Amino acid sequence: MNTEHEKIEFDVLFAGGGPANLAGAIRLMQLAKEKNMALEVALIEKGAEIGSHALSGAVLNPVALKELIPDFPEKGFPAEAQIREDEFYFLTQTSAFRVPFTPKQMHNKGFYVVSLSMFGKWLAQIAEEMGVNIFPGFAGKEVLYGPDGKTIVGVRTGDKGLGKDGNPKSNFEPGMDILAKITVFGEGARGSLVKEIGKKLDIFSGKMPQVFETGIKEVIQLPDDNYFKSSNGNDIHIFGYPLGLNIPGGGFIYEMKENRAAVGFLTGLSYENPMLDIYDEFIKFKCHPFVADIIKGGKIIEQGARTVSVGGYFTIPRLAVDGAMFAGGSAAMQNPPGLKGIHVSMKSGMLAAEAALLALEKGDFTRESLEHYPHLFENSWAGKEIYEGRNFSQALAKKIPLKLIYAAAQYVTKGKGVRDNMPFHEDYRSLRPVKETDVIEEIDKKFFDGILYADKLTGVYLSKTLHREDQPSHIIIHDPNLCVSECYTKYKNPCTRFCPGKVYEIETDEKTLRRHLKLNPSNCLHCKTCDIKDPYGNITWTCPEGGEGPGYTVL
Repeated sequence: MNTEHEKIEFDVLFAGGGPANLAGAIRLMQLAKEKNMALEVALIEKGAEIGSHALSGAVLNPVALKELIPDFPEKGFPAEAQIREDEFYFLTQTSAFRVPFTPKQMHNKGFYVVSLSMFGKWLAQIAEEMGVNIFPGFAGKEVLYGPDGKTIVGVRTGDKGLGKDGNPKSNFEPGMDILAKITVFGEGARGSLVKEIGKKLDIFSGKMPQVFETGIKEVIQLPDDNYFKSSNGNDIHIFGYPLGLNIPGGGFIYEMKENRAAVGFLTGLSYENPMLDIYDEFIKFKCHPFVADIIKGGKIIEQGARTVSVGGYFTIPRLAVDGAMFAGGSAAMQNPPGLKGIHVSMKSGMLAAEAALLALEKGDFTRESLEHYPHLFENSWAGKEIYEGRNFSQALAKKIPLKLIYAAAQYVTKGKGVRDNMPFHEDYRSLRPVKETDVIEEIDKKFFDGILYADKLTGVYLSKTLHREDQPSHIIIHDPNLCVSECYTKYKNPCTRFCPGKVYEIETDEKTLRRHLKLNPSNCLHCKTCDIKDPYGNITWTCPEGGEGPGYTVL
């Protein structure tokens, strides 16, 4: 289909509306104002609104925020709570034990609990007031290159109004070519554009593979006489049951205002057992007596899911190429030992803005010019913080007791541990063939009440996820036959269990007994677990029409 795409030009384009790019856009406008430079800056976001696809725990270390907006309390900063005390627990199947020692990276006293969705909206308002052109509902579908085939010159947004067959409908709207001298990609974990750039420009060459955890989170309305009314601790981190100690992951419970709590659970995608169901692990966590007592009498307000890049320093890609830079979660900007990433993501965007302004002043947008950004990063507090946790995920990937030995060694050696730059492999490679003994207790469907405990489809409803169903599927299955033959035999279709939105189902025809894959892309939460964990790389996640997907407001 030959379609004419309208072209619109800017000095700088930020692709993605998360905290990294929002902070970067604000910082760029601040610097331009200081230098009396008139800049045209744009930011595109695939969600219907800024914040509608934003999900994190979320504890915010305000160090970057204080640099960016020193008077943030007076500007209406949407804090849910300020952390009074940390609590750290280990769970057995029936009991909870408070750990007397909280690692220094998890000391959060004085930090803030935020809704990332609301925080993003607040940052976007400030950015717009400073002159940033923000375009929500515009999904970046394709990276645009110059005549040399390697210089990035912008992003093409997705067409709207295509039918299931890919042909235009009566309401067809072609995407736009948004051109820029510099593009900053901040799409979040497993960014689809960054993934494609990685294949074309080899930005991950020589790096450890990025690894991920999938987090499922709820905001729960609690009764007036809830746990936080009598406890000084309002920042609870939990490990142990139900994952045990060999799979990375764990849970959290944070106080929010108006008698609400953020409750979440993360599962490391390095797990081996193909029968493990990520959503069921979250429900088991909620059902544990310790957690159940904290949330009793509550009602789910909103639910969502998202992957987090947790590989750390050695998985950070090349941060600059001709015409572009990479920031935030898509560039693995995360502090894995501290279980926090918003502040380092923001700082990465701010540093990219500084490099962008220098390049604009020189009129030089080559990689050599933009390399000022990784130089700034390496010498910043963010670079040093991420570097200190450089081997943390590698240690967690080990089995007990090596896991404890490696983690302890890193703690006392400021990150080096037993061996620096320990290797690990991609998450999809960790699955082993299913065994008869791979029996994992399933959740009794009668248990779900739709109030405090929701099944997967109710969770999709609570995420406010909407997709137009008569459009081409944004989830590409390259070989459907592989799903019902080799994958079924070897792994029993793990996609039906690692997807928290019930996008994938295997159905059997009663007459022919033939299996087929039923795909429900309208349920997709955009977590991208499938793109990461499928053992054959048979699933590719792409953006649906701009403005579709989750509709988070308080997560």
